[in-house]
Amino acid sequence: MLSLVTAAEQQYRHDTWARDRERALLAAIRERRAAESVERAVPKQRIARAQWARPIGVRLTNAEVCTTAACAVA
Repeated sequence: MLSLVTAAEQQYRHDTWARDRERALLAAIRERRAAESVERAVPKQRIARAQWARPIGVRLTNAEVCTTAACAVA
């Protein structure tokens, strides 16, 4: 009789643990979807781009970078 009670208690604990885990997983999914929907609603800012095109592969160091004002004077 004692083994039946022990087995029932263990099964109850296992079922409770599994149910709690599933609920936590579903809550995490709901929170993630809610965050994604809020993120989609807010328009993203455009990235500031250079006013002139630069050849692909060209990398300038900070010393070589020329601002539009400095290039116009030169």
